[in-house]
Amino acid sequence: MSLTVELPDGSDLEVEKNSTVEDVAYEIGTGLGNDTVAGKINGELVAKEDNVSDGDLVEIVTEDSEEYIDVLRHSTAHVFAQALKRIYGDEAKLTIGPWTDEGFYYDVAGIDLDEDDLREIEDEMQSIVEEDLSIERETLGRSEAEDFFGENRYKREILEEEASGKDEVSFYRQGEFRDLCKGPHVDSTGEIGGFRLLEIAGAYWRGDEENEMLTRVYGTAFPSDDGLEEFMERRKEAEKRDHRRIGQEMDLFSVPEFAPGAPHYHRAGMKVRRELEEYIREKNQELGYEEVWTPELNRADLWKRTGHYDAFKEDGEMFAWEQNDEEYGLKPMNCANHSHIFDSDKRSYRDLPIKLSEFGTVNRNEQSGELSGLLRVRVLTQDDGHAYIQKENIEEEIRDHLSTITEMYSEFGLETKFILETKPEKAQGPAELWEEAESSLRTALSEEVDSYEEKPEEGAFYGPKIGVEVQDAIGREWQLGTVQLDFVIPRNYGLKYVGEDNEEHYPVMIHRAILGSIERFMGVMIEHFAGEFPVWLAPEQVRILPVTDDNLGYARELKDKLEEFRVGIEDRSWTVGKKIQAAHDDNVPYMLIVGDDEEESETVSVRDRNENELGDLGVEEFIEKLGEEYRSRSLETGIAE
Repeated sequence: MSLTVELPDGSDLEVEKNSTVEDVAYEIGTGLGNDTVAGKINGELVAKEDNVSDGDLVEIVTEDSEEYIDVLRHSTAHVFAQALKRIYGDEAKLTIGPWTDEGFYYDVAGIDLDEDDLREIEDEMQSIVEEDLSIERETLGRSEAEDFFGENRYKREILEEEASGKDEVSFYRQGEFRDLCKGPHVDSTGEIGGFRLLEIAGAYWRGDEENEMLTRVYGTAFPSDDGLEEFMERRKEAEKRDHRRIGQEMDLFSVPEFAPGAPHYHRAGMKVRRELEEYIREKNQELGYEEVWTPELNRADLWKRTGHYDAFKEDGEMFAWEQNDEEYGLKPMNCANHSHIFDSDKRSYRDLPIKLSEFGTVNRNEQSGELSGLLRVRVLTQDDGHAYIQKENIEEEIRDHLSTITEMYSEFGLETKFILETKPEKAQGPAELWEEAESSLRTALSEEVDSYEEKPEEGAFYGPKIGVEVQDAIGREWQLGTVQLDFVIPRNYGLKYVGEDNEEHYPVMIHRAILGSIERFMGVMIEHFAGEFPVWLAPEQVRILPVTDDNLGYARELKDKLEEFRVGIEDRSWTVGKKIQAAHDDNVPYMLIVGDDEEESETVSVRDRNENELGDLGVEEFIEKLGEEYRSRSLETGIAE
């Protein structure tokens, strides 16, 4: 008996029943079979020993594949665990050790580790790599697996939850070490080139704050030492750009202990935020959006109507409580409230499109261990927008949004990459609507952007999504904006408009956030610019440095003339050199040094934060040049050019 699988080029391949990914590779060609490391079945990375099913989309992963690095890092996590057991024996209780975007981590219980311990563990890991141990998959019976883990309740819990009902479970063995794991892995420990244990952190078991705290060790790995060296250099540069440190130094924001995941914007940070908001308002106006405001607190019935309630409650993401026999919640998104506004009046096709925007504060119950400055928060402000349109206008609207997004991110010096996320497992609505929605997004993407990537089954429950990834100044990728197409929520909520045929129709809903969230975008932007904001975003654009206290009067006159800009005066009785250094440390784009000569000639001596002395300029000339740089949203300081 045989079955048929689909290959990435769209062709079909007939293979024997019970064939594995590796068997498929050998059917394609002996060389590919020999080179097979792992596979992807319907977009999911799997072990080469995994069986395929009829109709599966099968991709073969080799050392040349993008996914190879994930497989290598997963194997390195096992090498770490093996080294830990060699050093600490049964004292170390292993839990889980997955790969991540930048490496891997392993959570352990029973031991406390410090930086010196990491170096010892690294030495033992190197020994294991040099031993070039074969990594082989094996299966154990359920009772045998339970006996193997003995007193390790963490592994036994994994068995109970993730292997429930299975008679056999998958293990991987290398030398004396074996671990519960479904893979995939490389063939031997000797394939691991450069690796490094990076840091120690705390993490709750299963990510649940009600559970005990474990020790989490982060690491990374590469096929060669060269890859590791490049990564460590990028990491060093990233540490210099850490938005949490820069945010503190520039007094932009804080996240106090009494408000975990809830950033407080200080005066300087608020100036940056307001510039971003006004910028988005301009973009919204160009796209035809009108601004609204909706409250954070609502009865839970609101989200039950749209379908969000079950999705967010199930994942524990919604802050909700009961009061006076009523269930309330803090909104985790804005679309339900915007749908109420659409539904507040009778609508005709003549009214459409209706486009609503809001800087809407939403609340998500993120796990405390995942919180990180502005990049991962519980309280965030989305530059949210919802367009209610007719079906025939879908592609035009999507193209307009994609064009705006591409233009906007380029103005920040960020390169964009678009991801199409398709129907998820828990999708709502008829299949034909999903097919129609995905087809419309594919068409718009093909017409508007050079290329895009598809990620199957990662869309929202109500519709497929276009995700926007950007690459920053040091090559890191960040997920920011989104554009989503939705046929489901209008039906769940009962939104209608009267068409030209005098019949009622459901509108199509477009969800979009250009920045994604102001918090995350600001965090990325701080690191992208390393705190050296372009003039239009800088919280303090100009600082006037009087040479002596006698020049303070002229400094104040200058500040009055520069009233349309954000200007400070350094009035402390310091040397000019110390004043320049302070302005440089504060990342102020321009310094105006004014002494007796400048006061007499009504000029300013201009210096930028890059240590460039730009010479003497008349006050009005400086104002004109600064204004041009500000209004053009230039990324470069170029007053004297």
